[in-house]
Amino acid sequence: MSHKDAEQHWSGRYAAAGEDYLFGTAPNKFLARQAARLKPGMSALSVADGEGRNSVWLAEEGLAVTALELSPVALHKARRLAAERQVEVDFVQANVLEWAWPEARYDVVAAIFIQFASPAERPVLFGLMTRALKPGGLLLLHGYTPKQLEYRTGGPSTLENLYTEAMLSEAFADQEILELREHEDQLEEGSGGHRGHWGRSALIDLVARKPV
Repeated sequence: MSHKDAEQHWSGRYAAAGEDYLFGTAPNKFLARQAARLKPGMSALSVADGEGRNSVWLAEEGLAVTALELSPVALHKARRLAAERQVEVDFVQANVLEWAWPEARYDVVAAIFIQFASPAERPVLFGLMTRALKPGGLLLLHGYTPKQLEYRTGGPSTLENLYTEAMLSEAFADQEILELREHEDQLEEGSGGHRGHWGRSALIDLVARKPV
């Protein structure tokens, strides 16, 4: 999908939710469970941040947050959410594969449901995220496993875009893996009549530390 097509696709989905938030305003469960690893003053990057639920929560935890998002519709909602919660986030409109990623800049990189990346794009994106981490920095990655195709409660509709433990173990073999697990859970990510991720879901969590 081209940059323009991807922007139109996601802007259309976010716009269809109207004033509601397609994935809700609460942080993703996996991300919220990492609170003990996060310290005020840390710098964080939220990749493909959407309508701001994750970046705003990170800012509420006291982190200095940059949020990358392709859709201007999503960014409008994200800025509104940050203002309502009275936190500051540096929102950047960018295609994550084309952004000028800094090197060794962030203490935390959060990548929640970024499975729009194709198999060819995935190693590039993973490499950029790792590059942006400071030595000792944390990568927080969360997505769907192939079993999600049975549930169809959110996420990609193609097998090749889904994650397995073996895939992520290989992709981040040069990192210190602190947590890697496949599991199932009930997701309720959405608001009003719009529910982006809702129902029984087949999930995978990765927490990795960049070597010092």
